[in-house]
Amino acid sequence: MIQFINVHKTYPKQINRSPAQHALKGISISLKRGETLGLIGQNGAGKSTSIRLIMGYMRPDRGKLIVLGNENPSPATRRHIGYLPETSSFPPNLTCMELLRFAGRCCDMSNNTITERSDGLLDRLGIRDARNRRLSEYSKGMQQRASFAAALIHDPDLLILDEPMSGLDPIGRAEIIDLIHDLRRQGKSILFCSHLLDDVARITDDVAILHQGHVLYNGSIASLCSQQSVVQGATGISLQDAFVSIVKGYQP
Repeated sequence: MIQFINVHKTYPKQINRSPAQHALKGISISLKRGETLGLIGQNGAGKSTSIRLIMGYMRPDRGKLIVLGNENPSPATRRHIGYLPETSSFPPNLTCMELLRFAGRCCDMSNNTITERSDGLLDRLGIRDARNRRLSEYSKGMQQRASFAAALIHDPDLLILDEPMSGLDPIGRAEIIDLIHDLRRQGKSILFCSHLLDDVARITDDVAILHQGHVLYNGSIASLCSQQSVVQGATGISLQDAFVSIVKGYQP
């Protein structure tokens, strides 16, 4: 579904501003059909750049990126991806149903299919009764649920979820985690990005750790924690502990 092969990406120097930023330095990671991968790292590690490349908003400087069988994703590829961005931005007068109709029509869905899918999604996400309210009147958590519905409206096989728990209360987080588990059972391929490593451990089996544009680890969470247990001479190492150990021990 997604394959990075020695991908490099540099943001050029801006006049009177920051120097050139080498955001990705030859990363190679993959997400196969039906798998769920946690993409984790500190701020500035290269996660957002990786997502922009997957969505086709920019192209690699070097290396190869294959998404859904296509090298260098095009706008048409996005019709087959469900993307939940870290920060949603809605036109102020749009209602939730208008958002879903817009998202569905962008993916060539019929109005009847959009209505049928919307009813089920909004009911599952707990905002069906508010579907005709303006999104500007929604709370942060309700806006996040609406964004999730927009990402799922066209029933995509590939999901890119960037901080999907943002703004959710504990009940909302538990409900979204249950939904993601259901999507996994349906065979969806999911790239899950979050700073909440407990959620990553509950949702994914494999992780890729990005740090300063490099991949420090790519494999199963169980193997990572087992390796770090041996290194630290401790038992019961969590993903959080293993992540901190690897990042702090990095030698450029």
